[in-house]
Amino acid sequence: MSAECCGPDESGSSHEPGHDRHSAERLWQVRELQLAAAAALLLAAGWLIGLTGAKQVGLGVELAAAVVGAATFAPEAVRNVLRRRVGVGTLMTIAAVGAVALGQFAEAALLGVLFSIAEGLEHYAIARTRRGLRSLLGLVPPTATVLRNGVENRVSPDDLVVGDRLLLRPGERAATDGVISSGRTSLDLSAITGESVPVEAGPGDIAHAGAINGGGAVEIEVSAPASDSSLARIVHIVEQAQDRKGRGQRLADRIARPLVPGIMALAAVIAALGLVLGEPLVWIERALVVLVAASPCALAISVPLTVVAAVGAASRTGALVKGGAALEELGRIKTVAVDKTGTLTRNEPRVVEVVTTGGATEHDVLTTAAALEARSEHPLARAILSAVEAPTAADEVTATPGHGLHGHLDGIPLRLGKPGWINADAIADDVARLQHDGATVVLVERDGALLGAVGVRDDLRAEAPETIRRLRGQGIDAAMLTGDNTRTATELAQQAGIGTVHAELRPEDKARRLDELRNGRKIAMVGDGINDAPALATADVGIAMGAMGTDVAIETADVALMGEDLRHLPQVLEHARHARTVMLQNIGLSLAIIIVLIPLAAFGVLGLATVVFVHELAEVLVIGNAVRAARARPLPDTAPVAAPGKREPSVTGKPTGRPDSSGCCDAC
Repeated sequence: MSAECCGPDESGSSHEPGHDRHSAERLWQVRELQLAAAAALLLAAGWLIGLTGAKQVGLGVELAAAVVGAATFAPEAVRNVLRRRVGVGTLMTIAAVGAVALGQFAEAALLGVLFSIAEGLEHYAIARTRRGLRSLLGLVPPTATVLRNGVENRVSPDDLVVGDRLLLRPGERAATDGVISSGRTSLDLSAITGESVPVEAGPGDIAHAGAINGGGAVEIEVSAPASDSSLARIVHIVEQAQDRKGRGQRLADRIARPLVPGIMALAAVIAALGLVLGEPLVWIERALVVLVAASPCALAISVPLTVVAAVGAASRTGALVKGGAALEELGRIKTVAVDKTGTLTRNEPRVVEVVTTGGATEHDVLTTAAALEARSEHPLARAILSAVEAPTAADEVTATPGHGLHGHLDGIPLRLGKPGWINADAIADDVARLQHDGATVVLVERDGALLGAVGVRDDLRAEAPETIRRLRGQGIDAAMLTGDNTRTATELAQQAGIGTVHAELRPEDKARRLDELRNGRKIAMVGDGINDAPALATADVGIAMGAMGTDVAIETADVALMGEDLRHLPQVLEHARHARTVMLQNIGLSLAIIIVLIPLAAFGVLGLATVVFVHELAEVLVIGNAVRAARARPLPDTAPVAAPGKREPSVTGKPTGRPDSSGCCDAC
């Protein structure tokens, strides 16, 4: 919290998550609320004693109530003044001391009670949202079973090292990240990704920290220490993100910083006016009331508390939002550009058909293609390689940017690439048919002669049509940006219900297209966080899809969707809009209270007790409203398959693709 905030530690040092004030598990354990309750009891006792006729004793008890109430903010305010720092606590301390000096013990005590209540509620609200986030680390079990030299040992997760072999029995949680080395099971990742449907996993699949083993026993080779697991990184990143300031928070800061010394100057002018008018005590009292009326405490906490609540809630539903800036921009999005491969599609390409020509067989086509793709990690390459049992790697394989690969096998030249680079006239009708069916087509050539074509298709995610409908229902337009060919992109766009497609784009082309799609409105780009990095950086908000355990995706994007369910996208957009609405409501209410109370206090219409009550009530309302931002609905258990009526999308394209590390162009 900043110096302008109403917390007693205006330097912010005691607002760290580990501080004892934030460790209270129950509302009644909050120190500020305990002191407020004690002060309230003393104030009530003093009032009752005064009714019995012992006025001096009653005043003494009321003075004690004022001292107890001020104990939550006055000591730290004095220390900050000595450090040449002033804040809301300074204003409240001056007002409380002034009220005591004027003999208004009850009003000073009431100020301390209400201010401490608001302060305690603020700290409790922050503590609750932080506890909700830190509770993610509770998903890591206290012990883990590790196999060392063939012997089972129970160890602390902190003692695990990379290369250890974990034994995960049914019902147990993974203590850290690793790769399944033996056994098959289903993993429940609902607490991490927000998706309640377990995923099947076997040898070679990743098991993330906190995943519940829902099937048979499996052995996992540890790939990261517990302190650097995906779960630990999520918590660390979100805690850092909660401290980042958004536009609304910066607005609140810009107003609050000059407001504090301005209020003190105004109070001094009002007090001096009393000397001129000959009523110094009356105007000094009004000056003290103005100090309280104009306090920007509610304004200072309005946005930070909302950000903490909203970011924490989003993380518990599988979305990492990197702070207030990303949260606020996300709430203003009007257009979403979506990558095709791995975002709209499952990122599980498979060979769906092989077309032959010139007497070649399907085996000839596949083995030739696999020879060129043997050392590639491209999704297209993996699909082709999985269709061949033992591929033989070609020699001197090089990429022709935007076209494909060429190399030699046993001295014979080979080529693999997109239609247009290799002449497809002999099988043009088959190529067109495959592309119309949503497949990506590559042609295979040996010694200058066309052998045939391989059709690879990455199926649309089942939840994609529902996702696009939900975005449209929120008033958000959707567009597809892809390096794939126009026919394939058009077919997939029709299935998803997307009306605008930009196809055959290189990564840098995607970034340029965003400026055209923006049209003066806020735009988000959804991609895998690596190949789409230029577009993610260019968009107002970059959103990485399926980023669980992917460092690059988490670090480069403004928002990372941890799960593979595309419905997280409209969910997080709706959540951000709600949070931004709460921010604006809080700022508006805070400013309205200050604007209304200052003149009423300056002209004596409202007394100190009334102003204190109204001002602190407004602060409680701001806190309560900010907590509303913590509401986030989980996804339903299943993603229904829906096929909307096809609509003919408008399509634009670029002529070339750019090769990736495999040498295959983005159109693949």
